[in-house]
Amino acid sequence: MKRFLVFLAAASMLCACMQDRDQILKVYNWSDYIDESVIPEFEQWYQEQTGRNIRVIYQTFDVNETMLSKVEKGHEDFDVLCPSDYIIERMLQNHLLLPIDRDFGDTPNYIDDNLSPYVRDRFNKMSGGAFNANDYAVGYMWGTTGILYNAKYVTAEEASTWDVIRNPKFADKIFIKDSPRDVFSQIIIYLRRDDVASGKVTLDELMNDSSDESLEAVEAYMKQVRPLVAGWEADFGKDQMTQERGWLSLNWSGDAVWAIEEAEEMGVDLRYSLPREGFAVWFDGWVIPKFAQNITAAKYWINFMSRPDIVIRNVDVTGYVSVSGAPEVLEAFTDEKYDPIDLSYFFGPGAESVCVNPVLYPDKADIERSTQEHDWGDRTPELVAMWSRVKGENASGMTMVVVAVFIVALAAFAVYSKFFKGRRKSRRHRR
Repeated sequence: MKRFLVFLAAASMLCACMQDRDQILKVYNWSDYIDESVIPEFEQWYQEQTGRNIRVIYQTFDVNETMLSKVEKGHEDFDVLCPSDYIIERMLQNHLLLPIDRDFGDTPNYIDDNLSPYVRDRFNKMSGGAFNANDYAVGYMWGTTGILYNAKYVTAEEASTWDVIRNPKFADKIFIKDSPRDVFSQIIIYLRRDDVASGKVTLDELMNDSSDESLEAVEAYMKQVRPLVAGWEADFGKDQMTQERGWLSLNWSGDAVWAIEEAEEMGVDLRYSLPREGFAVWFDGWVIPKFAQNITAAKYWINFMSRPDIVIRNVDVTGYVSVSGAPEVLEAFTDEKYDPIDLSYFFGPGAESVCVNPVLYPDKADIERSTQEHDWGDRTPELVAMWSRVKGENASGMTMVVVAVFIVALAAFAVYSKFFKGRRKSRRHRR
């Protein structure tokens, strides 16, 4: 009898939860990737727009694959996710996403009104099988992969090529992202530079090349780089650069902006280069997973996140760049201290000569040398295996020293930042 009563109680609680599910929105996003003060504002805005109450349950992840596993294998009922581009492709191919309805009644459609044409075009090029990614995903943030370097030790000419990471002049001063996909993409671009220049292959075609031959070529190259590397890192490399323990770093633009700003206060001159051979851009976007239970609130969340004033606040907090091409966004990040650049590809006519940080928004001439990465599908294990061989089984002594020093420095820096500086957070982007 007691067990039966317990069962009834549990069943009642489950039913209550199910009945209230239309008043709950479950959001699963990257760590430090939003201005969290916008969450209660969304709850109020949603009630004003729809007449319905909503409570946001906001959770975070640090690795794309962790998020994917919870949805694909655990069938967890998140309503909104923010995966990276290649995971969006994988979810499309595995039928894990629902189309995003743009009908908001009397509420403006901020999604389609403000999305940059450049981002729309890039999402069209995602490999989603028979699906158009723009129907299933709405961009959130984007960026580039390039070279962060210390101008005191590295010249602009040296940093203008990916081959700088193989220069023995910088031994033990080089940090490489512990990200096989990002490293492979940039190095294969470098290795096939002559073929690209002659028109034998395009950058976009290279991003779909997962052949054994290309894997072997990148592995051989990176094994030449390995003795020069001070550390393979996911987040601590930018701190090493600001403290001049590193002079070179294969890095993401968002981390580069953070490092450049921090280094400036310390009197360290860090700069960011997009190598002449070409480079990859990346995107994160909002999606509604197959097992979502509050699709209406999910699409309103995505619409709210596309509203220009919310976009600006999220960019200010995260340090990354929104996909929004709204004029309000361009105005917010215009700064006369920068030289004019052509951002017409992103913001449209009228943005041919605007003063914006080129690390955040590359000039049109640079973006023409860019491409985007794709999901490797069944070939992903081969990529991971190659990367394991590149790094070797054991960390070098220098790497261990760097990690130990970093842990101590990070603790001191965290206290300093929290109580004295109050600067914005830096999102740790896992590719």
